[in-house]
Amino acid sequence: MKSKNIVEQTLNHEQPDRVPVDFGGTGQTGMHVSCVEALRDYYGLKKIPVKVTEPYQMLGEIDDELIEIIGIDTSPVDIGYTMFGFRNENWKEWKTPWGQVVLVAGEFNTILDENGDVLIFPQGDKSVPPLNPEDNTEEFNLISREDILRWKYVIANIKNNEKALIGNIGGTALGDVAMVPAVNMKHPKGIRDVQEWYISTLVRQDYIHEIFETQSEIAIKNLSALKPVIGDALDVVFICGTDFGTQTSSFCSVDTYDKLWMPYYKKINDWIHENTSWKTFKHCCGSIKAFIPSLIESGFDILNPVQYSAANMDSQQLKNEFGDEITFWGGGVDTQKILPFGTPGEVRNAVLQQCKIFSKNGGFVFSSVHNIQANTPIENIVAIINALKEFNGS
Repeated sequence: MKSKNIVEQTLNHEQPDRVPVDFGGTGQTGMHVSCVEALRDYYGLKKIPVKVTEPYQMLGEIDDELIEIIGIDTSPVDIGYTMFGFRNENWKEWKTPWGQVVLVAGEFNTILDENGDVLIFPQGDKSVPPLNPEDNTEEFNLISREDILRWKYVIANIKNNEKALIGNIGGTALGDVAMVPAVNMKHPKGIRDVQEWYISTLVRQDYIHEIFETQSEIAIKNLSALKPVIGDALDVVFICGTDFGTQTSSFCSVDTYDKLWMPYYKKINDWIHENTSWKTFKHCCGSIKAFIPSLIESGFDILNPVQYSAANMDSQQLKNEFGDEITFWGGGVDTQKILPFGTPGEVRNAVLQQCKIFSKNGGFVFSSVHNIQANTPIENIVAIINALKEFNGS
């Protein structure tokens, strides 16, 4: 059975023949560029510089050779913009601070500050000051004709792809603090400080409502413009990466979520479900069990990364209570302790246990709990791959 069909089955909460696998399909299910290189070395593949597909997190491209080795069932679809506002094109070599030679986009331009830290320029423009994380704004625009044509070109070239296709259409993120510093803008305006943004969700709710209302209206206009171009080519669309959970608690109450976020998430999700066949993907880290009923009511089909190491996030309880209503995309192995610091045997046991719990009756796509980080032992990453094949009987 094709990867696309396997993922479709599990998204429909049907029992597939095997657990589908995603690495590299989103900016939350990838691998640090150093881990990608280490995997290529481990499997004896040709020594080549790995492409940095998302410099914001230094994620490396998981190429076709590794896709085959790992058994990945997904493929990302976008028009190549990075978080810093430039496109992945005109590749050039760059030596990282840890000594790895990688490929970066032509407009990936950096300098070193007095502390030796690497500073990057928004849109690659050296005429503006390097980014300051305290600068923040929220800005969404109507999609340009040029970008619509880019989407048309991308879609035309993936029609025969047998993987489950995950689209990053952009413009649907509501209050994602990864976007708050406006790392893609030269002169950001508005509420710029992350701490101040969190405060604003409590004391300036009328202002935040206005922002979300405007963003969601523009998002739906852009979705309407893209629907004739994309059609049913995509299986999943990434909506938003706003985190509501911490390791032990949450950034806000469920009541605040219901009043401030839900109306706008629901508006976007409802439009997608009424006009397309796409499933909607919500990334939300931390201890969020109390939020899951509201996320389901908001219309999300998929929850990632399923941080089962956080408080009140027991895997079996999550599956028992919500497994029929939402697909768990992630939760395959803990990336905070087990993967970086455990033994290969401990990694294997964790993968097998998580697959056993989450795979029953579908509704589960395997991935690690967020991206695999730098300095993760290669033996442990290989242990994931081997345990997946063991569980799937391949």
